[in-house]
Amino acid sequence: MALEDTVRTAPGYVRTLIQQEELPLLRDHLLRLDSESRHDRFNGFLDDSFIERYAARCAEDGTIIVAYIVDGVVRGAAELHPPEDDSLPEVAFSVEASARRQNVGTVLFSRLIAEARWKGFKRLRITTGADNHAMRALAKKFGAHLVFQHGESTGTIDLAKTPEAELADLAAAPFNAGRAMISFNSTCWKLISSMYGNRAA
Repeated sequence: MALEDTVRTAPGYVRTLIQQEELPLLRDHLLRLDSESRHDRFNGFLDDSFIERYAARCAEDGTIIVAYIVDGVVRGAAELHPPEDDSLPEVAFSVEASARRQNVGTVLFSRLIAEARWKGFKRLRITTGADNHAMRALAKKFGAHLVFQHGESTGTIDLAKTPEAELADLAAAPFNAGRAMISFNSTCWKLISSMYGNRAA
């Protein structure tokens, strides 16, 4: 079970999805992303079939999905991917153009960190594209220490060093970003490898 509280943020609200029952909500949100946002989120993988398989994988592997919902439609999502082997749990974000400049990214981030703490995680991994300045700035607000290498910025968030009061202040602050999309992360690379890695064989 995940946290059950619903956070209101005009004109919609934020809550954790029930993965199996509400899988179509995440899938449809990702499919609605415009080409630039989809490129940023999945590092160039734009076809619908990949996104459908990605959403299905999220429902099967225990990924926690926090969604921003307007009139029953998911317009933004934050994903908390479980750790694999010795890796850290990893976070990813996507916000549709119609929901930007409304503090959505900050609220999603705050709620996702609350979920991670509830699960007992101490640190999170975040990966974002080099040109995604809005997402990099948002990550830094929550204590991420990003390092640029190989065309992307990667870093970690130490949950023990982020006070609850500070998170509450950040969630209430305006988020003025033109692009609130996190780029492709290592979780996606693993999924792509399983989908396409043996195509040439």
